[in-house]
Amino acid sequence: MTTSVTIIGAGLGGLTLARVLHVHGIHATVCEAEPSAEARTQGGQLDIHAHDGQRALEAAGLMAEFRAIIHPGGEAARVLDPQGAVLLDAPDDGSGQRPEVLRGDLRRILLDSLPAGTVRWGRKLAAVSPLGDGRHQLRFDDGATVVTDLLVGADGAWSKVRPLLSDARPEYVGVTFVETWLQDADTRHPAAARAVGGGAMYALVPGRGIIAHREAGGVLHTYAALQCSADWIAGIDFGDAATATARIAAEFDGWAPELTALITGGETAPVPRRIHALPDGHRWPRVPGVTLLGDAGHLMAPSGDGANLAMFDGAELGLAIAAHPGRIEAALAAYEAALFPRSASAAAEARITLDLCLGERAPAGLVELLSAVAPTPRR
Repeated sequence: MTTSVTIIGAGLGGLTLARVLHVHGIHATVCEAEPSAEARTQGGQLDIHAHDGQRALEAAGLMAEFRAIIHPGGEAARVLDPQGAVLLDAPDDGSGQRPEVLRGDLRRILLDSLPAGTVRWGRKLAAVSPLGDGRHQLRFDDGATVVTDLLVGADGAWSKVRPLLSDARPEYVGVTFVETWLQDADTRHPAAARAVGGGAMYALVPGRGIIAHREAGGVLHTYAALQCSADWIAGIDFGDAATATARIAAEFDGWAPELTALITGGETAPVPRRIHALPDGHRWPRVPGVTLLGDAGHLMAPSGDGANLAMFDGAELGLAIAAHPGRIEAALAAYEAALFPRSASAAAEARITLDLCLGERAPAGLVELLSAVAPTPRR
């Protein structure tokens, strides 16, 4: 089989690219390792920024669908101390600059906007062979092969496309987020629900913190953030939910019970998320017929920008291809010329944000940052 554009990965970035190409009459095939759109939960709440994520959705022609899935009040943010005292309470001002949506809902509207058959599920990339003239042959675990004129790696942190362009590999940044959930929180965990409020809540000290978001249906989605070695977190048996929960909760001994309940009160096992990043300023030489977007190209510490950047990458690449009909290399050169400085700046900001949350000045640095952008902060 031969195709003009093959996108590896049906995440937000890859789907945005496919959609923008479709808007411009260009067909793309998206190959995704997961067996179906429902194979796994797609993660929690995302704030979609006006300057990048929303611009990508505008290019995709999906702003009406996006507005329909916004979580009302989700832009609110508060910072608490370990005893639950409010240091900052910034309400949702209704500006729509960073509205919150569920990742799964956002992915759904992108999938629904594509022609049937665009996404090939159960296609896990096994090998890539350059054929010359910018063409590549892809072999998948199921034995299927594809020859493509343009290969786009939208396959995340551990991209199998990246080695065609770069020897860089993600490195652990010394921080792990342990993910937990409380269901029906307003009824079953009212104190924790009040502590979180209507949007995002940050309770931070140097080296550790509890970060929670209110999601639709009374769900509180929490990350217990810890500066720790890879060996320390690997020494916890997360297959034993009770023991793992107790071990993580012990790192917050003495904190207010309404905060520690966000770790201990869930019915599901905690999930460790080791945070990795590519080198700041990661870039690659122009290699004919292949490029990267999203985490595959610029994996960085979480700062609220990852999904937005991936979608913006996808939209910008799609627009570049449409603007250079029949001239793939010119399109890729234009796309990468803008991508590299944009992603380098975002990576530097991500490290600053992580330091504001967990560094020596936590939580004062985050309070100052949120105060600068909050409409009417209350302390």
